[in-house]
Amino acid sequence: MDINYELYKVFYYVAKTLSFSEAAASLFISQSAVSQSIKVLETNLSQTLFIRSTKKVALTKEGELLYKHIEPAINLISRGENQLLEAAALGESQLRLGASDTICRYYLVPFLEDFHRKYPEIHIKVTNGTSFQCAKMLEANEVDIIVTNSPNSALVNSMYIEPILEFQDVFIGNADFFKLKEEPYTLEALLEFPILMLTKHSTTSEFLHNLFLQHSLDLVPAIELSSNDLLIDLAKIGLGIAFIPDFCLKDAHSKLVKIKVQEELPTRKLVAAYNGNIPLSSAAKYFIEQLIQK
Repeated sequence: MDINYELYKVFYYVAKTLSFSEAAASLFISQSAVSQSIKVLETNLSQTLFIRSTKKVALTKEGELLYKHIEPAINLISRGENQLLEAAALGESQLRLGASDTICRYYLVPFLEDFHRKYPEIHIKVTNGTSFQCAKMLEANEVDIIVTNSPNSALVNSMYIEPILEFQDVFIGNADFFKLKEEPYTLEALLEFPILMLTKHSTTSEFLHNLFLQHSLDLVPAIELSSNDLLIDLAKIGLGIAFIPDFCLKDAHSKLVKIKVQEELPTRKLVAAYNGNIPLSSAAKYFIEQLIQK
């Protein structure tokens, strides 16, 4: 049966308001047009859908049955239209994001989930790399936004930077393998332990080496890896003490303890950065706003 969608739309508003006049006002058509549409629909379906009275109307049993199906259908179409309009308002069909695997896993996943739920038509492309590599990708316009550790010497003056999270780096170890004291250790004393840390091509490694150099100490790590997850795993089995951002400890093993340090460790930040020389897409603007407002 081929029935014009507009007839069902008129039926929906009459059934919702139980008034021909209110339905006409909502649809911006005349009351007579509403009445005629309902008559045509009833004729096509060979069913009486409304019981008419002077002021209000009431649904028949057949009308109630039809309304149960038409209401969710109309609402579904309306939601689809709204999502298309919102996606068009964003002005882009793709969000290109650069971040390290650590930042993606431990920080960005909830934001990506929220963005995807609200704008499923926007394709999200995430490119992993170290914070240094992400800055280079942004400079080359290979991504729209990066979320990176700061300080980051690869960020350049042409980039706009928005702070989104302050965090503290920590040393962690498994007390089953090392006799860890309650009292704070000096940085020099920590060199007696095998140090597990990220590779030299990372902002975290640069930060830690500079920290030891500021105290005239030469840091020689026992193990260098490209993953904080692996550092945590190796610290769990007692291969050394790991240096990681504190936001990575959410899923860490209970036997891993934070090691107190006498010297004050400067806090660092997660920042969102984008290229100031290139117009930022609406999708990227929205995503940055979500990060800042968090």
